[in-house]
Amino acid sequence: MARLFRWLLRIFTAMVLLAGLSLGLIYWIASRSLPDYNARFTLAGISGPVEIIRDNADVPHILGASDNDVLFALGFVHAQDRLWQMMLLRRTAQGRLSEVFGKRTLKTDELMRRLDIYRLALSSAKHLAPETQMALQAYANGVNAWLETVNQQALGRGAPEFFIFNNEIAPWQPADSIALEKLRALKMSSQAEYEVLLAQVSLLLPPERVRDIMPEAPGAGVAELPEYSALFDTLPEYASTSPPPAPDPLFPLPPTPFAGASNAWAAAPSRSATGATLLANDPHSLLSAPAPWYLAHLGLSSGGVIGATIPGIPGILAGRSDNLGWGITTAFVDDQDILIEKLNPANNNEVLTPDGYKPLKTRQSIIRIKGEPAETIILKWSENGPILPRDLFGLSAIIPKGHVAALAWTALDPADSSMTYIQKIMQAKSIEEAISAGAFHVAPAQNLVLADKNGIAMKTIGRIPRRADASQSQGRLPQPGWLEDNRWQGMLNYSSNPEFLSPVGGILGNTNNKMLDRPFPLNVSFHWGDTQRVQRWRKLMQNREVHTRDSFVEAQLDTVSFTARSLLPLVARNLWFTGDAAPAGTPERLRQRALKMLADWNGEMDEHMPEPLIYAAWMRALQDRLIRDELGPIARRFTHVEPVFIERVFRDIDGASRWCDVIQSAPVESCTDIARLSLDDALIWIGENYGKNLEALRWGDAHIATQDHNALGSVPVLKYFVNIHQSTSGGDNTLMRGLTSGSGPMPFLNVHAAAYRGVYDLGDPDSSLFVISTGQSGHFLSRYYDNMSDLWRRGEYIPMSLDPELARAAAVGITHLVPAK
Repeated sequence: MARLFRWLLRIFTAMVLLAGLSLGLIYWIASRSLPDYNARFTLAGISGPVEIIRDNADVPHILGASDNDVLFALGFVHAQDRLWQMMLLRRTAQGRLSEVFGKRTLKTDELMRRLDIYRLALSSAKHLAPETQMALQAYANGVNAWLETVNQQALGRGAPEFFIFNNEIAPWQPADSIALEKLRALKMSSQAEYEVLLAQVSLLLPPERVRDIMPEAPGAGVAELPEYSALFDTLPEYASTSPPPAPDPLFPLPPTPFAGASNAWAAAPSRSATGATLLANDPHSLLSAPAPWYLAHLGLSSGGVIGATIPGIPGILAGRSDNLGWGITTAFVDDQDILIEKLNPANNNEVLTPDGYKPLKTRQSIIRIKGEPAETIILKWSENGPILPRDLFGLSAIIPKGHVAALAWTALDPADSSMTYIQKIMQAKSIEEAISAGAFHVAPAQNLVLADKNGIAMKTIGRIPRRADASQSQGRLPQPGWLEDNRWQGMLNYSSNPEFLSPVGGILGNTNNKMLDRPFPLNVSFHWGDTQRVQRWRKLMQNREVHTRDSFVEAQLDTVSFTARSLLPLVARNLWFTGDAAPAGTPERLRQRALKMLADWNGEMDEHMPEPLIYAAWMRALQDRLIRDELGPIARRFTHVEPVFIERVFRDIDGASRWCDVIQSAPVESCTDIARLSLDDALIWIGENYGKNLEALRWGDAHIATQDHNALGSVPVLKYFVNIHQSTSGGDNTLMRGLTSGSGPMPFLNVHAAAYRGVYDLGDPDSSLFVISTGQSGHFLSRYYDNMSDLWRRGEYIPMSLDPELARAAAVGITHLVPAK
């Protein structure tokens, strides 16, 4: 027995040693790809020495003899820190993810091939101005210089993910950067999906009820919505009962609630305590690890610029120079239309046009799939745009038999000049120059919020389609593509894009809200991204006569929900302070406790408070009870509470209180009945998931920011090293927005938020601040993988200085690039 024990002990010890050696070997191999920030590299492709100073937050400050040398170095540091992220984005744009991930990403590749984004990027690269082409090439040379260095020095393939997904890495091309900008536009576009959902709902409900559940932003001058069924002779009978598929983090087209969002506002000297302009900006996106943004300072010949870049794109997309600050918000321009094409019954490769049947443009495309035979698909384009898969957005439910759907979209421009805008905005020294630069921008449509030494402005940049006066749905619904009046009539002049210069009140901003109400066809959109945050923003801006950098920070981090403050008095007005005291332990007593807590609550969505969780669960249960019987399976598409809908119902606007009656039951339920029942639903759900002690609840336990690695975030054990999860404040409609997942067992996870925040003071530029949601590095073994995540969660920032000596004083490393002789 003793001998057996000794042998078992030896075997166990050997296994432990073997496991330790294996882990050590894995760590050593993975750590080989950690870049040395104190290295010296001799490289071809630069005209003179370049110095890259990494400050104590690992933000690179790049100083070179020429702009192209600086952009070369930006490509170099992007590749050093975010190589896997860049290659994943490029494969997404190319429709080549399945070569790495197998059949899981086949639908993504098929969509990207049908949109033809990469071929359009190749075409656009040839149409750019020579100086822009040179800038893109310089950046690509910098990326490739790091790839070559990795190969020559055996630096672990550049990122640990490449040991798991062992595919070849092709050199970076200028078109790759253009494709990534088009991919960014795709991720921020939701108008096409919204059109399809609107059509599906209009097949189920009368027009007045459609206006309830999918309300247009409040404001005068909106035309009557046509019935979708009136646009076509025959339509499929809506019978979809399958729930929407779970979103894949690698799928580039997020559902409508998760398309672009953001905040930006500015104060003129008359509204600033220092007499200088101020600007705050926080673009919102799906959270990920690493963050989509990367901070950098570029020492250009026109002056230094610092701010947020996207790995793969050569330029500062949001930031400042000494003379100018610029922020971006999603403009929600209606720049997408679904056009229904009628197939020729005698030839399915022809569609009807205003001039009769014409052939579709077709091309074969081969998708290679890891571990599977390759698949060949036929890509088809009509005069209106690419033909979409029938299962995208639920299109099959609205496409008549013998028809297909095409997508008209401004980003499908084969001569896209958006890269020229990015180069010019960095060189701009005034609002006028920045607005002129915006003329080159095509997509995504954004509001450019500007502040220079003297004033502030906002300009919508990006192409806006011109629609015919007689367009049947004015771009709000899918419509027949063979009618000339339904087709785009070119683009509006850039001069007609919304523009706000030197406002009298000295404050301007945008929270994706409706900016103006121009008559069709000069309108911007019928579907906007916000009706709520703007109310709180207006109050915070007007509460002060003058603002400071700190007051802008305070507004950016504000977690008070205007929505909660406005909806609770409506929904609970007949429940508060009514009825007799209920016995302890009964559902009635639990409901009374919850109502008492909400009555004393100020609407702040603080992570440490219980009331936000009770409120959020109640409103979610309430909307579900209101719409489930009318919409049936399609109710699953409404994953987030629509505040204007709830308000219309409880104010009985245009008879909207009819939603409260359950049409499939004999009794006639009142809105008070539904409010009470849904609160009970919410309390049961909370009890099952978080406990019945209401006072001990924490909103942050449900509202966890999930910054997951796109490829490795679901891998057992490894996910604990690559994912960053944190308790957070805020909510769907707070200025510090933390949009919830809306579905699954944890519907209040924070999945879409401000992954970049910046506040710029043009009176004292070096006191400006910024932060991203994770860290600069994409390498999960790096200490800079998540070094800013706690700052971001706590609402803290790091300095935004253009002074290289300040960076040098606390540098974590200085890299020297020397031109090869």
